[in-house]
Amino acid sequence: MFVRKLGFVATTGLLSCLSNAANALPAQLPNLIAHRAVYDLELKDASDRSGIEGMTGRMVYEFTGSACQGYKTDFRFVTQINTGDAVRLTDQQTTTFEDPASKKFTFETKSYTDDKLDKEVQGAASDSDAGVKVDITRPDARQIDLVASEFPTEHMFQVIENAKQGKRIFESRIFDGSDDGDESLITSTLVGKSQTPKDGDAEAGKAGDFAKASFWPVTIAYYNDKTGTDSLPIYRMSFKLYENGITRDLTMDYGDFVLTGKLAKLDILTPETCENKPVR
Repeated sequence: MFVRKLGFVATTGLLSCLSNAANALPAQLPNLIAHRAVYDLELKDASDRSGIEGMTGRMVYEFTGSACQGYKTDFRFVTQINTGDAVRLTDQQTTTFEDPASKKFTFETKSYTDDKLDKEVQGAASDSDAGVKVDITRPDARQIDLVASEFPTEHMFQVIENAKQGKRIFESRIFDGSDDGDESLITSTLVGKSQTPKDGDAEAGKAGDFAKASFWPVTIAYYNDKTGTDSLPIYRMSFKLYENGITRDLTMDYGDFVLTGKLAKLDILTPETCENKPVR
């Protein structure tokens, strides 16, 4: 699970240096588990420039599907923001569907502020060696051509595969349909060595059957084409990643403020198989 944005998540030389092996899907895809994870959000830090005095919230992430049918993600991100002068409620609701085999991806996001719809983005994308073609249907119909990129589940496969192989740092370009759905971002991913939960790690107990399972500490930094990787990232996310795709102990750094997300509840869902009905 990779979250880039809150409330709504020129580097040709760099990209040409990326390893083709790093960007390719592994021959045997990791076995991502169908699950619903609920995270409690808290403000960890905020600069004066942010105008934020307090923030709490909840994030719900549901992942279902299979390699032969594609993967569906339902995501909701609700926050209550205290600016000192007012309290604002934001609510982002996103649904995506990704077929790694055909490299097709659909996305729909609705963003609300104080229960009023203030943004809706909907579209579809397909990826090939020539690049990503994006067809946006909302809020206005338009088409965009982007350079070749990975979609979110494909990138998750890559992170897990590199972690298994002991490759600690790699770079990619990702398109996830967030914001206005019209750009991809460069990512730099750092994967730590496999660890097991320490004594006193209360959050690990929320992982149920995986409470004692090993995980990798992962940090992903996101950059746009205007700045490239020579400047500070526009967003950074750190988390503990299990081999089955479950994440916990999130830290989301938006620059002017930082949020933490602690796993509050984990439900393992009925797995999709090739004999089951498609997820969409």
